Amino acid sequence: MVQVKINKFLSLTKEKLCWLRSYLFLSIYFYLCPMQIPEQFNSVFEPELIEEMVKRGTPVFIPAGDVILDIGQTVRTMPLILSGLIKVSRLDDHGNELLLYYVNPQESCAMTFTCCMQQYPSEIRAVAEEDTDILMLPVSVMDEWLVKYPTWKSFVMRTIHFRFQELLGMVDQIAFQKLDDRLVHYLNEKARVTDSPLLNLSHEQVANDLATSRVVVSRLLKKLENEKKLLLYRNQIRLLKEL
Repeated sequence: MVQVKINKFLSLTKEKLCWLRSYLFLSIYFYLCPMQIPEQFNSVFEPELIEEMVKRGTPVFIPAGDVILDIGQTVRTMPLILSGLIKVSRLDDHGNELLLYYVNPQESCAMTFTCCMQQYPSEIRAVAEEDTDILMLPVSVMDEWLVKYPTWKSFVMRTIHFRFQELLGMVDQIAFQKLDDRLVHYLNEKARVTDSPLLNLSHEQVANDLATSRVVVSRLLKKLENEKKLLLYRNQIRLLKEL
């Protein structure tokens, strides 16, 4: 019993040391290397707004697989994606997941905009699909920047409109398309946002994103492989030109 408690203590101590080491490293890094907004944003925002973003934003690194925002959490910051990829999804009462959209570099999440405007808790789950660098902007600047910076207002309105169009497209897919058509669209979209025909996906992950069963997904993927439209590996799918 004593040995078990000692082992637990040592384990917790190691975790704290790892966290402290990471925190100190990031603090020193951001002190020595002030954050730089990627040049691509120069064509999106005014120079004065970019200066404010650097001053008031907090740079955060999110490892692949980490949850950035979960359902029910209070939205305190707005994420501006500098690099990487975020998956936004909905969950039902039974934990079943449905993919809504991806957030790419130079984009933000429309759901966080609407939640912070009305001070609603989050209704989505946002997960880093790959290692992601984010600039977290405090929600307190939303109203101020909407009045002060025309480019920020345009960015927010454009983001909300674009996501709304994506959600309408998803409703159309669910209502009017067969599952095999939805699967092909899902795979092509995944290849587009990751910029690679080789997808690191298990059949279970695909099934979760499409809100269906793994057995059905495996059968449809095998059918596509037999049609020479893709190749199946262990936890990987390679798309071919025929798809």
